[in-house]
Amino acid sequence: MKLRRIILAAVCTALFSYGASAQTVVVKLATVAPKDSTWYHYLVELKQSWAQASDGKVKLKIYAGTLGDENDILRRMRIGQLNAATVSTAGLGHIDEAANALHIPLAFSSYAELEYVQTRIAESLEKALRKKGIVVLNWGDAGWVQFFTKSPVRTPDDLRKLKLFVWSAGQSTAAEELWKDLGFKPVPLSSVDILPALQTGMISAYQAPPLVALANQWFAFSGWMTNMRWAPLTGATIISAKTWSKIPAELRPTLAQLAREAGIRLRDQVRQLEANAIKAMTKRGLQVVEVPPDAMKKWEQLALSSYSRIRGRLIPAKYFDRVLELRDEYRETKVGAGKASPG
Repeated sequence: MKLRRIILAAVCTALFSYGASAQTVVVKLATVAPKDSTWYHYLVELKQSWAQASDGKVKLKIYAGTLGDENDILRRMRIGQLNAATVSTAGLGHIDEAANALHIPLAFSSYAELEYVQTRIAESLEKALRKKGIVVLNWGDAGWVQFFTKSPVRTPDDLRKLKLFVWSAGQSTAAEELWKDLGFKPVPLSSVDILPALQTGMISAYQAPPLVALANQWFAFSGWMTNMRWAPLTGATIISAKTWSKIPAELRPTLAQLAREAGIRLRDQVRQLEANAIKAMTKRGLQVVEVPPDAMKKWEQLALSSYSRIRGRLIPAKYFDRVLELRDEYRETKVGAGKASPG
């Protein structure tokens, strides 16, 4: 009789433990951003809010700057080792080319223009990614991509003399060919190889937002930054549709809303910190190279000449056209939209 009670208690304990664990969904999320970066703190905030809102039923486990570049992270998502990620459009473009739509050179002159376009094209981009098994939790940006170089760059010809880093994931071959067609010397690499490549002289120029260059300490091996907003670097926090479906249906709207709110706070913070990042780097020796009007015209001509190569090749034509259409719509209807860029 005593033995039966012991066995029954053990079975009940096992069933209770199984039920509790079955209700907990652990979401493994990775980012290339290092610990203590702005993006890492955003994920910690998201982790805490999700845990609180779900009463601990959804736990976010964060891997920051430890699992390789975005291509490595997305590969781990495909095979199920990871469930989610915070990645740039360079990574998202590897899933679907439509994600590259906002990364058009000199297409935007302000954050207001970018935000107007982004909010209106987001739904179609999300549908394209959903077809690939990806749910977008929020959109964001990392700032304006600028050229960091080992010698001063004011004109496209100055940059043509240098060995320029280009992303080796996703559409690296097409991107490399595009830069070559335009007369540059592209060097395709993983983003985790930028620092050693700068140290060894394998590359002498790279493209990055100031906050990213500061967070990864790449700027210390550059010397100069060309003060020109080449393109916005946008990104998103994504989760596999398979993992999202495992989260109780009644929790998903709340978690999605918390993610969107956290994404907006991150976006605003990044934009505020961008100028501070440049100041911090200049205090440590970085020199900012201003682009005079005559040189800017050459950059604009370069950007325009690239559009026919980008459209339908790096960015599906319908998304490329829609971005510029929305951008022009903003400029026509909003007062003070800023000086028009190519397009």
